[in-house]
Order: sequence, then C-alpha cells, then structure tokens
Amino acid sequence: MKKSQCLLTAALLLTALPSIAADTIKGKNYQSPSCGCCKDWVKHMNSHGFEIEMNMANNLHPIKQANGIQPEYASCHTAIIQGYVFEGHVPAQDVQRFLKEKPANLKGLAVAGMPMGSPGMEYNDQKMPYDVVAFDEEGNTVIWASHHQTQTQTQTQTQ
Repeated sequence: MKKSQCLLTAALLLTALPSIAADTIKGKNYQSPSCGCCKDWVKHMNSHGFEIEMNMANNLHPIKQANGIQPEYASCHTAIIQGYVFEGHVPAQDVQRFLKEKPANLKGLAVAGMPMGSPGMEYNDQKMPYDVVAFDEEGNTVIWASHHQTQTQTQTQTQ
C-alpha cells in the first residue's frame, strides 16, 4: 500500500472514532464485590455497545429501594443507564430497545432472580425460560420480553 493510501485510511479511521464513541451508552452497575455473574453481565453489556462502570457495594438494599425495585423482581445487581433502572440479568437487546423507545410511563426493566441462560448466567447449554418485565413508579409490571420459551409454553401463554 502506498504511503498516501495509508495516510488516507488513517485519517478516515480517526474521523470515525468520535462518532463510534458517541454511540457508546454509559451507565453504572451496583453490585457485590464477590459476585461473578454481575461481572459477566457487565461484560455482556460492554460487548453490545455499552460502557458500564462497576460500583461495588456490600449492601444493595438501599440502592434497590431508592430506585423502586420491588422484592418480587429483585436480583443481584442494579444498573442505572440514561436515568432508567435495569435490575438483574436483562439482555442487552432489551435494554437497547427500551432506551430507543424511551417509554415515558416506565421506570425500567427487571429480570427476577438469576435465571440460568440469561446474560451473565450462562452455563453449558442450560437455559431456563424467563421474562423481562417493565415496571413503573408504583411497581406495576408488564412483560417486556420473554426468553427461552418452548413452543408449548408460548402456546399456553397466548391462550
């Protein structure tokens, strides 16, 4: 490759970097310092265009209470991204869709517990069905997405 072509390629890459960085979605994840699945969830998010900062806390209950997380959909970590709350092992694509739609009446998304096969909870090929719920200020929920549903479960839910 000629020197002028190398310089042109380098110049194009450098001008593209600010737009790539501008597309990064930043957030904070509050988690226990000893939780490996929380760290794996952050890796999952970061590999999908997020830049999630890990904030360690030994007691997450005050953070969950301050952000309206009800016990029935609590999990092991709580993330704040663009002012919305994401509780537990919510897949990146669900967070991306939520942030794109920016539903005014909803506070965030949650995956209750730690379902096997959810982001950060991968283990071999084991996958259990789980729902991602959207919640509002009063704690009301609606199913935002369902993952790893079998054909029978899907038919039963729609009847």
